[in-house]
Amino acid sequence: MALNYPIMLFSSLIVLSLPAARAQISASIFNDFLQCLHNNSLPSEPISQAIYTPRNTSYINVLDTYARNLRFMTPKTAKPLAIIAAMHESHVRAAIMCSNQTNLLLRIRCGGHDYEALSYTANVPFVILDMFNLRSIDINLQDDTAWVEGGVLLGELYYRIAEKSATRAFPAGVCPTVGVSGHFSGGGYGNLIRKYGLSVDNIVDAKIMGLDGIVKDRKAMGEDLFWAIRGGGGASFGVILAWKLKLVEIPEIVTVLTVNRTLEQGALDIVYKWQTVVTTLPDDVFLRLELWPNNGFTKTIKATFVGMFLGQTEALLEIMNKQFPELGLTQNDCTEMKWIESILYWDAIPRGTELEVLLEREWHNKPYLKSKSDFVKKVISKQRLQQIFDQLMQVGDVIMQWNPYGGRMDKISESAVPLPQRAGYLFKIQYLTYWTQDGNADGKIQISRQFYEFMGPYVTSSPREAFINYRDLDIGQNPYCNASYAQAKAYDVRYFNGNFERLVKIKTAVDPTNFFRNEQSIPTLSRSTLH
Repeated sequence: MALNYPIMLFSSLIVLSLPAARAQISASIFNDFLQCLHNNSLPSEPISQAIYTPRNTSYINVLDTYARNLRFMTPKTAKPLAIIAAMHESHVRAAIMCSNQTNLLLRIRCGGHDYEALSYTANVPFVILDMFNLRSIDINLQDDTAWVEGGVLLGELYYRIAEKSATRAFPAGVCPTVGVSGHFSGGGYGNLIRKYGLSVDNIVDAKIMGLDGIVKDRKAMGEDLFWAIRGGGGASFGVILAWKLKLVEIPEIVTVLTVNRTLEQGALDIVYKWQTVVTTLPDDVFLRLELWPNNGFTKTIKATFVGMFLGQTEALLEIMNKQFPELGLTQNDCTEMKWIESILYWDAIPRGTELEVLLEREWHNKPYLKSKSDFVKKVISKQRLQQIFDQLMQVGDVIMQWNPYGGRMDKISESAVPLPQRAGYLFKIQYLTYWTQDGNADGKIQISRQFYEFMGPYVTSSPREAFINYRDLDIGQNPYCNASYAQAKAYDVRYFNGNFERLVKIKTAVDPTNFFRNEQSIPTLSRSTLH
């Protein structure tokens, strides 16, 4: 529970909340912020119990619970002046209004899985609006829709859907502790993508609050803004309070599979063939490829194929033996289960674990992590694959996930939502580098960057594209969140390609003062640019 300290107690607070080298802010400004929050608190919904400051005993716990990357949980990491854990939309309104009045940067946190911690760190004085208390889920099976508040995690969503129906699901990611709002506003990629597209292809309404403090649904916000928040990064445009989802149909039983092959077991040929067939398999098949370096006594590469089929094993074996016999899939590689059980499978949770584990919101095994991404449109030759494998074995610390496209994605326009990667894309690469000790950060990040540079010739170019859900500040940033149009275009076009200009125009129309901003947010056009 938060504690409501009198305003006078914060006269010396600033030295506790931000290192002096990072930023300076007068105590009076922060006191004004706190007073503003209280002045704009409704008697029926007091905001005092939602405010956490460094003087509260619960402050660090609230901050760290939804901080997912240990890179940004060190003593040197800048901390927020306050956390407003909103319990009501009036708290969201007060946080926006008071941050604006006192010129404090507002960070919006919905789950904390953002790889660069843009929801809970900053290089300027900031406060966090944390949505974790706003997590109602209202499922309507009569029209197969669900209203989901912004603080819900994917695991909670999946569990509540399965409570209502064994034949309904929603296309989204495979990690249960990811927050829905960040996931959806960045597109939302999951293992139903080839059947039903991205998460945002299945969102039919939303509720957003901007600087004016008014809650707007799709009709009120207009089609341009509704388009922008479905993949353009919601934090550039406002605070998304809720999403209306269109549920999709699945069979009662699905089949999951895992196949491991090393170089000595023909992994090179199998990976090459995977590229040529993975987008042409039936839409009901999703088959991810993971490449792991093994630096033991014998250096090798382990190729792990992890998949799901919306059907039973017998039918899957028939498909794979016909279209991808090189994989050598057998019945022993496959397991039939309910869709909700497959969520545990993808997250490596042992089978038999109670499904209530999906309601756990804290991620206990937090890593130090650096992630990067790429897209591939042309099959990589065997010769070049061997070069990639050799480099992967040499660096030893990078894991690659190759996530397939095709299917439904080939049938949706590149301008349907801000994310343009649709028809013609073979797969998306995620590079993951983990470590366990803070002192290793510089070396591990350098390894990640070097391997990423090595991969340049094998991926898309002009621009070299990236996936916004795998946020990467290495491709460009403005550390003080005040980038010009020209500065921001250099990196934002890599996420949005031809859709970037439309996002800028929408941003300029709905947030002309650029209140909602981060290190890679959509910029506004200046008045001189507009005329």
